[in-house]
Amino acid sequence: MKHIVYIGNKSKNDKKGNLSSIDILAPLLIETGHEVYTASDKKNILFRLIHMMQMCFKHRKNADYVLIDTYSTLNFYYAYFVSQLCRILRLKYIPILHGGNLPERLKNSPKLSNAIFKYAYKNIAPSLYIKTEFEYLGYNNLISIPNIIKLKNYTYKERTFDKVKLLWVRSFSKIYNPILAVKVLKILQDENIEAELCMVGPDGDGSLIEVKAYAKQLNLDVTFTEKLSKKEWIDLSNKYNIFINTTNFDNMPVSVIEAMALGLPIISTNVGGLPYLIKNGDNGVLVEPNSSRGFVDVVKEIISSPENTNKIALQARKDVEKFDWEIVKIQWIKLFQ
Repeated sequence: MKHIVYIGNKSKNDKKGNLSSIDILAPLLIETGHEVYTASDKKNILFRLIHMMQMCFKHRKNADYVLIDTYSTLNFYYAYFVSQLCRILRLKYIPILHGGNLPERLKNSPKLSNAIFKYAYKNIAPSLYIKTEFEYLGYNNLISIPNIIKLKNYTYKERTFDKVKLLWVRSFSKIYNPILAVKVLKILQDENIEAELCMVGPDGDGSLIEVKAYAKQLNLDVTFTEKLSKKEWIDLSNKYNIFINTTNFDNMPVSVIEAMALGLPIISTNVGGLPYLIKNGDNGVLVEPNSSRGFVDVVKEIISSPENTNKIALQARKDVEKFDWEIVKIQWIKLFQ
């Protein structure tokens, strides 16, 4: 058994809270027999950082490893301060590299990035995209361990396409370009294709208000559920037949992996780590970012070729079996040995 301090942005315990990586992985590591101490669920930015660092200091004598969820925006600075404390305390720390825009952070903040990633025990890349980008910029202490799902929780369902029923699942943030989903719906309806759109997720940066206003301006009836629990959105997915991922930046989004496991045909922008996950025309379809026309054209192909679409969806299900915890946990066990 190893003693592990896990640093990340924990959600509160309300059932509709968005689950982050720390919420998913920490309990699974505990299941494998490790002692895991986590931080932080503090809302205040300063209090959260203090709590994170206190947790590292408190367990400085018994912690074998410190895991640090690392992103490209505000969380990058949490990772910086926690990693530097770990260096002072001589703790082995392991950044887990999330966020499709993290390679840009490496270029824009080379000194801070070097201080974090060069001295890490290991850097964990959830996608080949991130691993390749880090190696290109001179980092070599990387291992690839993918994002995880418990496959048994995702029942595969073959879809029918008598009506276009689009599903979008993400937080409403500009980097995920949620307004593009509404533009796609508008074009479909303007071209006399019966279509509907459901958008699932909390507001990240005020974009939810903007997207709702835009849909109202266009007189479109879009379903906004806001935050849903994992089970709630999986149950909801049974009513829809196409999953659209409109992001401008991305790494290895769990929502897309989940949709693939559920049998939803995927249309995604061709950015970041997505082409490492989606083989165009084989287990999904990739389009250029910010191209509503690209999404619409693929939707038309899907509804005109249902047999081929479900063949692609079945291949996607097979491909995401490698993300099942029962497989991925072997890599975590090996890392901690």
